[in-house]
Amino acid sequence: MPGATRMRKRDAMPKMTFVEQDGTHREVDAPAGLSVLEIAHKHGVDIEGACEGSLACSTCHVIVDPEWFDRLEQPTEDEEDMLDLAFGLQKTSRLGCQLVMTDALDGLVVRLPSGSRNAGG
Repeated sequence: MPGATRMRKRDAMPKMTFVEQDGTHREVDAPAGLSVLEIAHKHGVDIEGACEGSLACSTCHVIVDPEWFDRLEQPTEDEEDMLDLAFGLQKTSRLGCQLVMTDALDGLVVRLPSGSRNAGG
């Protein structure tokens, strides 16, 4: 029963999907309150995060699926400055350390760029 599955999903932990460089989709549990970077590390997804989420590099750069991009809070000026240094910047690029999971983002899809550049030095 598809409806029953949907009911259970609403009560379950939020999920998100990482699309890896080779196109592999990895759906993972995404606890509310954790950043996309923290969720990636928790599940062994290959995002560097050289500055450990302190907004001092661009190595946690992710490309948000266009369907989800407008649902996110606007990036801060500091995040935009770091994104300017990111490898493979796209219109829907964000830093994973600045995207905090909420129940409203259940189903979020982000793609990993083809590479990264440590903009922090």
